[in-house]
Amino acid sequence: METEVDTIQTLKAHLALNVRNVDESIAFYRRMLGIEPSKVRTGYAKFDVQNPPLNLTLNQHSFNERGALSHLGIQVASTLDVLAMRHKWEKAGLLTRDEMQTDCCYALQDKTWVRDPDGNEWEVFVVLQDNLAEPAPCECGDKATGGTVVTSNLATETKQSIASCCAPASKVTLAR
Repeated sequence: METEVDTIQTLKAHLALNVRNVDESIAFYRRMLGIEPSKVRTGYAKFDVQNPPLNLTLNQHSFNERGALSHLGIQVASTLDVLAMRHKWEKAGLLTRDEMQTDCCYALQDKTWVRDPDGNEWEVFVVLQDNLAEPAPCECGDKATGGTVVTSNLATETKQSIASCCAPASKVTLAR
């Protein structure tokens, strides 16, 4: 006999990150999230984030390289929300990197990024236009890219336009 379930009450997403040093990661996530951890144990910390709803845990493990994780993100409603988050992160002393009017995941987006002590990148982004067509491959085999990358930290802001799909990626130095 089948049991019918009308609804599943989802409370929040859970994300467990492996970190090299839980104390360094706690300091970073305090600044990034603007809250204190709800639980700290040896080699472990939990942040109970209300907005967006997230159960984030940090688990200390040794590892040499970054894992298979690409990046983490929080989708917001507008570019003003992206800029407000960037301001909040900068005020907390975090180094930010912006990508405005960038094609990503077949969508036009505005976003800002921070990187945790283990190299995990977090983006806050807004989708301005979705379901873009796939661009034609370049002669070099990569897809065309476009947009502006801005690195910012309180007193420093650098803008770099990315236009050529076959040109080697420019290295952007982030200032503290």
